[in-house]
Amino acid sequence: MTEVLFYHLERSRLEDVLPGLLEKTLERNWRAVVRAGSRERVKALDDFLWTYRDESFLPHGAGVEGDKEPIWLTEGDGAPNEPNIIFLVDGAKAEPLSIAGLERCVMIFDGRDDEAVGEARGFWKAVKAEGHEATYWKQSPQTNRFEKQE
Repeated sequence: MTEVLFYHLERSRLEDVLPGLLEKTLERNWRAVVRAGSRERVKALDDFLWTYRDESFLPHGAGVEGDKEPIWLTEGDGAPNEPNIIFLVDGAKAEPLSIAGLERCVMIFDGRDDEAVGEARGFWKAVKAEGHEATYWKQSPQTNRFEKQE
């Protein structure tokens, strides 16, 4: 079964968290899909990942069908890079059956957005009902690091 992680943002923005998670993904020699809730958000993330840090580079593609970059940005269901992991961000959705076969699924949601929290709760229930292992990670008020919640 797919391991599903829920990252509850409280103070950080997606742009503060996503690059580090993508770097860890590449360190594992995994390929990733980042599914956003809209084409506009995909474009913004595409632009951001080219410039987020001067000394780093995250090889990615967005919009060229058949692109085999290690990181693929999309608002749709496509995944031409045969990913090991999917990141669901900014309201992107997935069905529990659609994540089957992946090593991991990570839902990153803004805890200050009631709708996003509600969607995360619904997805939690759905993945648990399908038998996936799910863990919940919340930012520590002291360090802004994510801590696993029991």
